[in-house]
Amino acid sequence: MQGIKDKKVLITAGAAGLGKATAIAMMNAGAKVHVCDIDTQALAALKQAYPMISSSVTNVAKPDEVTQMFAQLEQTFAGELDFLVNNAGTSGPAGPLETLDIDAWKATFDVNLHGTFYVSKHAIPLLKKHGGAIMNLSSTAGLYGYPMRSPYACAKWAIVGLTKTMAMELGPFNVRVNCMCPGAVNGERMDRVISSIAQATGESLEKVRHDNVKNTSMSTFVDAQDIANMIVFSFSDLGAKISGQSLTVDGDTHSLATY
Repeated sequence: MQGIKDKKVLITAGAAGLGKATAIAMMNAGAKVHVCDIDTQALAALKQAYPMISSSVTNVAKPDEVTQMFAQLEQTFAGELDFLVNNAGTSGPAGPLETLDIDAWKATFDVNLHGTFYVSKHAIPLLKKHGGAIMNLSSTAGLYGYPMRSPYACAKWAIVGLTKTMAMELGPFNVRVNCMCPGAVNGERMDRVISSIAQATGESLEKVRHDNVKNTSMSTFVDAQDIANMIVFSFSDLGAKISGQSLTVDGDTHSLATY
C-alpha cells in the first residue's frame, strides 16, 4: 500500500494475536518490522516463520527494558522510525471494584498505560525527524463503562486522552496519532477474559460470550486481521489526514453492559 513500503515500524506485543496480525500485514505492505514481546516462545515461532521480522524480548512495563530495546533499534533501524503501534496490553482482573486486588489493579495500568508512555517517550524523537504515525491500542472499553472490568476500562479511557494530547503535541511535526478501539476480538486473550468474567459472576461461558456481542449492531466478534487492516490503512497515504481519532472496528458496539 502506498506510503508503507520500506517504512520502519515498531510493534509492541507483536509476537501473537493482534500484534502478530499487524506485524504480518505491515510486512506484506512492504514495511520493515520490529516487534517486541515478553513471550520468548512466541517470538521464536514468529522469527522462524518470518525471518525478515526483527525482534526483542521486552516487557514494556519496565522502563529499563524499553531503553534497552531502543538501543537495539538504533542498530536495527539505524536510528530511524516511521510508525509505532503501542499494542501491548493486559486484560487485568475481573470482578466488582471493591473485591479487586490492589497490585492487580496497578499492574493493569503498568502495561496498558505506563508501557505506552515509556515506549512513546523513546519513539517520539525518532518520529519527529521525518514525520510518521502512532497507533495506540485502546478498546471499546475506552468508550463505555465496562462492569466487572473497571481497571481495564479506566486504563483504556486514559489511552484515549493520551492519544488526543499526543496528536496535538505532535501534529506540528507531521506525526499523526490515533487510537484503535477494537470490539471483542476472537482469540486466546478473549477466551481468558470470558473465563475470568464467568468465574467472577457465576455465569456460564456461553452466556458471557453471548453478552460480549449482544450489544453490537452486527452481533459479532471481530478478528485480529480486521484491526490490522485498519492500522495499515491509517498508516498509509490514504490516512494521511487522520489524527487524534478513536477508530472503532467493533461491529457497532453501543454498550458493554450485560443487563
